[in-house]
Amino acid sequence: MGLHPLEFSECYLDSPVFREKIKAHEAELDKTNRFIKELYKDGKNLINATKQLALAQRKFAQSLGEFQFEYIGDAKTDDERCIDESLQEFSNFLKNLEDQRELMMRNITETLMKPLEKFRKEQLGSAKAERKKYEKETEKYYSSLEKLLNMSAKKKEPQLQEADSQVETIRQHFQEESLDYVCKLQEIQERKKFDCVEPMLAFFQTVFTFYHQGFELANDFNHYKKALQINIQNTRSRFEGTRVEVFELMKRIREVPQEYRQTSPISSEGYLYVQEKRPPPFGSSWVKRYCTFVKEQKILHMVTFDHRSGGKMGETESVTLKSCVRKTTDMLDRRFCLDIEITDRPGTVLTVQSLSEDDHKFWIHAMGGKEPAGQYLGKTYSKERGIDAQLDDVGLSFVKNAINAIETRDEKSNDVDLSTCEDWDVKTITSTLKLYLRSLPEPLMTYGLYKDFIAPAKGGSPESRSQAIHCLVHKLPEKNRLVLGLLMKHLATVAAHSKLNLMTVANLGVVFGPTLMRPQEDTVAAIMDLKFQNIVVEILIEQHKKIFGDVPGASSPGFSAPTRQSKKLLSVRQNRPLAVYNPKTVDLQTVLPTSPDVCSNSDEASLGSNESVSSQSTASGTPPEKANHAPLLASLSTDSPGACIDVAASWLNSGALTKASSDGDKTVDGVTGGGGKRAMAVYPCEAEHESELSFQVGAIFSAVAPSREPGWLEGELEGKKGLIPENYVEML
Repeated sequence: MGLHPLEFSECYLDSPVFREKIKAHEAELDKTNRFIKELYKDGKNLINATKQLALAQRKFAQSLGEFQFEYIGDAKTDDERCIDESLQEFSNFLKNLEDQRELMMRNITETLMKPLEKFRKEQLGSAKAERKKYEKETEKYYSSLEKLLNMSAKKKEPQLQEADSQVETIRQHFQEESLDYVCKLQEIQERKKFDCVEPMLAFFQTVFTFYHQGFELANDFNHYKKALQINIQNTRSRFEGTRVEVFELMKRIREVPQEYRQTSPISSEGYLYVQEKRPPPFGSSWVKRYCTFVKEQKILHMVTFDHRSGGKMGETESVTLKSCVRKTTDMLDRRFCLDIEITDRPGTVLTVQSLSEDDHKFWIHAMGGKEPAGQYLGKTYSKERGIDAQLDDVGLSFVKNAINAIETRDEKSNDVDLSTCEDWDVKTITSTLKLYLRSLPEPLMTYGLYKDFIAPAKGGSPESRSQAIHCLVHKLPEKNRLVLGLLMKHLATVAAHSKLNLMTVANLGVVFGPTLMRPQEDTVAAIMDLKFQNIVVEILIEQHKKIFGDVPGASSPGFSAPTRQSKKLLSVRQNRPLAVYNPKTVDLQTVLPTSPDVCSNSDEASLGSNESVSSQSTASGTPPEKANHAPLLASLSTDSPGACIDVAASWLNSGALTKASSDGDKTVDGVTGGGGKRAMAVYPCEAEHESELSFQVGAIFSAVAPSREPGWLEGELEGKKGLIPENYVEML
């Protein structure tokens, strides 16, 4: 049973039971007082701890917002740009969350802490004051009563009456105080039920409001999160493709390092030890210097650089070479030495020492010395081919027949007889077609237009990219454009069935980017552009009807210039389903080709298999026969490692598809033009800087010459001189 009610009538009796009831009420109020004091202390600690959490969260958000990723190359993809901006988005999200938390703490102070403290001080404090008065009146009454009762009966009557009157007055005060105290006790016992609980209710409402606001923030963040997950997955996919190419390049360089040493046709670089002569008796010393020899000017730049001193670079010294002669060991007891005669210091001979015999030959060849020239040092890698493919009438017929065979066989059962041409497996045909495309003397989209195709993918809006690529496609040789159009139409059909075959537009871009377009040079910098190749192929697939069906109009606007972009790039990438993010199930080692060869063995799975960036292999729940329902040109492997070469030889070298000679179509570089002085605009351009020229399609420029700014020309139009984007014009 709870507390006994305190009857007012008992105030007059003041019985021991009544007193016990009062003590029980007093004990309950004391307990409530201690509880509120402890709760208030805990609340203060909670607020302080939350403030510390908020400070740590804000510091974390600040660190996120201040960091920025650096990237390799001269431009970022839309996916990479979104990833770079994600840290700032995360920072803003945390700051917003902490603003809500700070508001919650202020509300807790106002709705919980202050009301509880007010109740404790005003209500419990007043009860405590009433208790003291009650105890004081009790002591006073019973003391005066005992004194009255101890008075002698022999006292005079007036004295006795006066004493009786005083005690009666005190008794009345005591009983009135008792009534007030009992009323106060019961009032506080009832009041605490709402005066204590209501602030706690407000506290939890505040807390849950904070969590609800966090939930709303999460909902607002959800769309961005999903888009970012796709950006991450696309970047990871491109990274895997790039990594494969980088490893292949590293492997080739490791096998024949000397063939890849020289990457520039105009200069040679490397370390040489230079003899520095001193006056007697100090003799001479040999100092390691990094040397760059510019062939045309015959200038040798030398800079001191010592790895052991923390890599500190010294001043650069430049000399002009007159002649270079190998120095024999008869004249100097050191191997691999050269004597360099300098024109700007007549009679001065500079003696240098190379690092090895091969290095010795390299420098003699580079400086035009008397030693025999070394091997070619600027190798352009060309993959070995099992067939000699040509883009002629036979090749065009092969592509048409292969695509038709793929799309026809996809509608039939996969249970075919490989012993006959008519029953070749879809994967064999697709691998043969891809091998044919990679075996062409130059990529389908040509070496000459490679940089022009890459340029719009590195910047500008989606619309300007599409328009630029549309124009460039129609600058391809006719057969190249026809084959590319057939292939893009087929890949669009593949992508339309991506829910079954798991080949999204992004995945197809990863697979076919390096096949359809690649640079002549074989460098890491070129490989870093793979991601932009993928973007170009994605655009070709998505907009194949417009690009290959319509001739670009004269009013089609161009794209942002290659090296100057004054307009802010769009941060939102094209709204298209690229891939489904599922980090727990993605293993791109199994879904991307692990070598540039299309005829991989059975251990090298491909993007055309049932595994994809959007699902687990057999765990996806899609039966193999359904996953292969749509055209699967992206399939890169066969059951037999040698099947691709055998089929290619059979298809291209026998029967109706007998090898024919080339049709003579050669790539025309419509962007640069030898030493011509006049050029014609092929895209319109609006100047974004006072040093640039504005012009329309067909404008004729005179006095055209290369600019010192990469990607630009200098020319004159209607009497005004200025800069012209190099890829907006054709030389006449």
